Amino acid sequence: MISKCLFPAAGFGTRFLPATKAVPKEMLPIINKPILQYGVEEALSAGITNIAIVTGRGKRSIEDHFDNAVELESQLKETSKEHYIKDIQSIIEKATFTYVRQKKMLGLGHAILTGEPLIGDNPFAVILADDLCINSDDGVLTQMLNVFNKHKCSVVAIEEVPKEDTNKYGIISGDLINGSNDTFRVTDMIEKPDPKNAPSNMAIVGRYILTPDIFKILKTIKPDKSGEIQITDALLNQAKQGNVIAYKFKGQRFDCGSIRGYVHATNYFAEIEGLI
Repeated sequence: MISKCLFPAAGFGTRFLPATKAVPKEMLPIINKPILQYGVEEALSAGITNIAIVTGRGKRSIEDHFDNAVELESQLKETSKEHYIKDIQSIIEKATFTYVRQKKMLGLGHAILTGEPLIGDNPFAVILADDLCINSDDGVLTQMLNVFNKHKCSVVAIEEVPKEDTNKYGIISGDLINGSNDTFRVTDMIEKPDPKNAPSNMAIVGRYILTPDIFKILKTIKPDKSGEIQITDALLNQAKQGNVIAYKFKGQRFDCGSIRGYVHATNYFAEIEGLI
């Protein structure tokens, strides 16, 4: 059983400057809820209550958000505004939060490796909060847990993207598993390939379930030309052994790591809430 979910959250959020100069990108709100909280709620809905967050300098507000605010709660108690903090209080009661700092920004693979002391020697989930995923039925992580429970190996979430956008993602190729139209056994993956060299248009998005041997593999991965350790390189090592499944999830994804995607998500939830 998977009981821990890792959230890499140490990045600088440069595409959102100057807003992210003092406010972590993960704490930017979609309406009245930080981006990161949507991801934590997705993990909780999948039955995962141990939340491990990789942070960095200037990210203290993340810890404060997922902690009790005694003075604020006292002020709001038994007033007409008390309901505003009920959701976050419920999360704090249900989940256990642990933190570790990533000392250098050396890529997603390095961020995941930094989280090893919080995870231990068990399979675990990874959510990139930038990718805000929604579904009217089971959440994306819940869907992936069902796939993991069947195949007992690493699982990555994928979606089809325009061919010209393959240079923005890790791209996989693979073989459909018998009897399935959404589950592939991965045979190859390339990080941000030129569109003319991409093996497919199936892109890895910010949801993973990883087996613990990924840590040992990450320690052997050489940095790319940008000096970063890529998780796709470690996953390719597993894929060569037939141990990576790609799952085309059901639902909708907003790329909140881009301003355009962030605005789309904000407009979507504003419409859902009847604000526009």
